[in-house]
Amino acid sequence: MFTKGDVALSYLFEMHFHTPYTSHCGQVKPEEALPKYKEMGYAGVVVTDHYYRDWFRDYKDLSWDEKAERWLAGYKKALDAGRECGIVVILGMEIRFNDNINDHLVYGIDEEFVYRNKELYDLTYEEFAELCRSQGLFFAQAHPFRDICSARDPKYLNGVEIYNGNMRWNSHNDVAKEFAKVNGLVGISGSDFHEWEDLARGGTYLNKCPKDSKELARLLFEKEIAGYKET
Repeated sequence: MFTKGDVALSYLFEMHFHTPYTSHCGQVKPEEALPKYKEMGYAGVVVTDHYYRDWFRDYKDLSWDEKAERWLAGYKKALDAGRECGIVVILGMEIRFNDNINDHLVYGIDEEFVYRNKELYDLTYEEFAELCRSQGLFFAQAHPFRDICSARDPKYLNGVEIYNGNMRWNSHNDVAKEFAKVNGLVGISGSDFHEWEDLARGGTYLNKCPKDSKELARLLFEKEIAGYKET
């Protein structure tokens, strides 16, 4: 958080954070990571655990409500940890559709949305974008220029991850920045936190501190962004 005297000028949010309770690739428990984020000046963390077909197939014998409960486990653990250490925790999503391995960040959802909307990975990219439009969700592509990814049609996007701090991938962030600029997309910076080496390597400075995901989506739509952390 940038401050001048006792007045907060902006609020630093981690926009891309995974937990081991939901994301199989997550390595650090939020109850261990969030106090560190607090110490490093972050006002909040958005939990964007992976959401894709094969993850849910691991629980094929469960009802959708039971699957949704399992998917939300990481967020709920982080929410408890955030309350304990005094940092805002917001629900997000990193969704992958069935056509390829591109990933997308979604802001504006709540728990009810997850329970109500079944098997979203079976939608096409375009269908999901329309759902986001109808629900007021902010839809962005994550790390579109990694070698294994490809940039989506920008007319369906609200934003793009212009800085991804994960050290184990070359996300070609400079190309992503130009893509956002050319196509008039809102830029997002995040650490893509999975392991300790990812801690606090990215983040987005917001002009206001959102209390929940819907308010975060509104701030992004309104471009209430003061800057980016790119470490």
